[in-house]
Amino acid sequence: MIRSISIKADVFGAIASLLCLAHCFATPILFFSHSSISTEIQLTPIWWETLDFSFLAISFLAIYRSTQTTTKRIMKYLLWSFWALLFTFILNEKMSIINISGIYGDLSAVILSLLHIYNLSFCQCKDDNCCVHN
Repeated sequence: MIRSISIKADVFGAIASLLCLAHCFATPILFFSHSSISTEIQLTPIWWETLDFSFLAISFLAIYRSTQTTTKRIMKYLLWSFWALLFTFILNEKMSIINISGIYGDLSAVILSLLHIYNLSFCQCKDDNCCVHN
C-alpha cells in the first residue's frame, strides 16, 4: 500500500514539474505570437498566471508524500531544496524583486522532475517497515 502511494506521489511530482516547465516555455511563445498578430496590448489572463502557483501546490503535496516514504534521507533535503528554489524564482518573477534569468527557474523544475524520477527508481520502500518517518 505505501509503495503504490509513494510511486504515485513521485510520478505526480515529476509530471507536475514537467508541466510547469512546459508552461514556462509556452508563455513567451504564446504571448509573443499573439502580440505580433494583434496591435492591442493584452494582459496575461489571470488563469494563466495562477498556473505557476497551482504547479507549486501540486509539487508541494507530491514532495511531502515522497519524502515520507523515501529510503534515502538526502532525497528529502534535495526535493525540498529544489522546491524552495523553484518557489523563490517564481515569486521573484511575479514580484520583480531581482532581475534573474528565467533559466534558473526552468533548471529548478527540470532538476525537481529528475529527482522525483530518481526517487521513484532507486529510493522506494520494499515493505511497510523500511520507510524513513519523522
